[in-house]
Amino acid sequence: MLQIANLYIYPIKSLGGIALNKATVTDRGFRYDRRWMLVDHNNLFISQRRVHQMALMRLQITDQGIDVDYPVKNSAFSIPFQPLKNEFADVTIWDDTCTGQFVSNEADAWFSKMLEITCRLVYMPDATERIADRRYTWQNNLTSFSDAYPFLIIGQASLDDLNIRLNEPLPMNRFRPNIVFTGGAPFQEDTIHTLVIGNITFHGVKLCARCMITTIDQGTAGRNKEPLKTLAGYRLRDHKIFFGQNLVHEGLGEIAVGDVMEILKLNDQDRFIVTGTEPKN
Repeated sequence: MLQIANLYIYPIKSLGGIALNKATVTDRGFRYDRRWMLVDHNNLFISQRRVHQMALMRLQITDQGIDVDYPVKNSAFSIPFQPLKNEFADVTIWDDTCTGQFVSNEADAWFSKMLEITCRLVYMPDATERIADRRYTWQNNLTSFSDAYPFLIIGQASLDDLNIRLNEPLPMNRFRPNIVFTGGAPFQEDTIHTLVIGNITFHGVKLCARCMITTIDQGTAGRNKEPLKTLAGYRLRDHKIFFGQNLVHEGLGEIAVGDVMEILKLNDQDRFIVTGTEPKN
């Protein structure tokens, strides 16, 4: 039996995640997930790829908005759910450009001071409809300020398989998933075409190619070669390293830890053949 073990959202792109017992599925992913984002002077997104210290900012949902805590400088800041500025701009995430709304001068000043860079905080208003990567989807599926898709799913068995190959095991937060499930075989998420959780249908559309963010310790912001070095030995295809599956969805509602996942359809062919590195003894 496949069952949801963990649910996560990342309200501000590339900052710390929040574990949830239940999550509301909206038209563009989980509620609050990556609806905010830091941008530079060119309105280009900023992530841990450029600023490792972003990993150390801890977030919490409140009745009023998002609280951000930065223990490195013993400072905190609260962000309202609705921006205080009526200022909009085109912002860029990879190859996409969409409309973002600036939150406040105070937010810009706080994040710039904490991270020691010039940046501004933007929000994705409901009127902004950013379409997921059309090369791999068949409908006009929406996403937020995520890299390209509204959801990322990983099986706990996949991380367990990786960890027995490593000298030091890694936590799941290195991979920043939205949905983690238990049961099944390692990398069973690779095979998912269609699955149902409650009354919501999800479709696996593209394996997730991993970048150097997976090498950043989310507790210290330190960086080394793992897990990419080991994953390259058995999860490499077309010069990319894959771990996890991107999903799009149909339907709105709520899913919760403990919910059963029912796979309705598998992919017609293997999307990945595992070869190479053997587990460590």
